[in-house]
Amino acid sequence: QVQLVESGGGLAQAGGSLRLSCAAVGNLSSTNIMGWYRQVPGKPREVGDFIATITSGGFEAYADSVKGRFTINREDKNTVYLQMNNLKPEDTGAYVCSARGYHGHAIAGDFWGKGTLVTVSA
Repeated sequence: QVQLVESGGGLAQAGGSLRLSCAAVGNLSSTNIMGWYRQVPGKPREVGDFIATITSGGFEAYADSVKGRFTINREDKNTVYLQMNNLKPEDTGAYVCSARGYHGHAIAGDFWGKGTLVTVSA
């Protein structure tokens, strides 16, 4: 079993910055995709708005709304960061870390963190 532990959320002013961290604890496949989603109020965390992902090979993908402002990077196969710059009030929400492991081409498991709250004031 894999547990995702997030940190780094908080309060920022518009134009400010925050950095989110996510660490996978447990046996996450070395081939994986980790990323961040923003939870939609009233809906399960597993169906949030896509923000950014990064593969174990380093390929990055971003939502159009955060391109040029957010950067995802990874320290190792188990740890990812989301650097959030030039924050806007519409970035406010609970950011949930996700991880999908692979064994070859087969999905080995999907995992979700509990979320960390980001609040951006105007």
